[in-house]
Amino acid sequence: MSLLALDRIEAALARIEDAASACIGQSADLRRRHEDLKASVAQSLSGLDDLLARRIPVEED
Repeated sequence: MSLLALDRIEAALARIEDAASACIGQSADLRRRHEDLKASVAQSLSGLDDLLARRIPVEED
C-alpha cells in the first residue's frame, strides 16, 4: 500500500513537471521557485523513503 502511494506521488510530480516546463522559461522567478520546490519535494521523498525502509523489511535472495 505504501508503494502505491509513492507511485501516485511520482505520477503527480511528473504531471507538475510537464506543466511547469511550458511556463518556467517565461520567468526567472518561476524558475527559481520551481527549483526550490523540487529540492523541498526531493527532501520530503527522501524522508518518506527512509521511513518506509525502516518499516518494510527488504527481501534478500
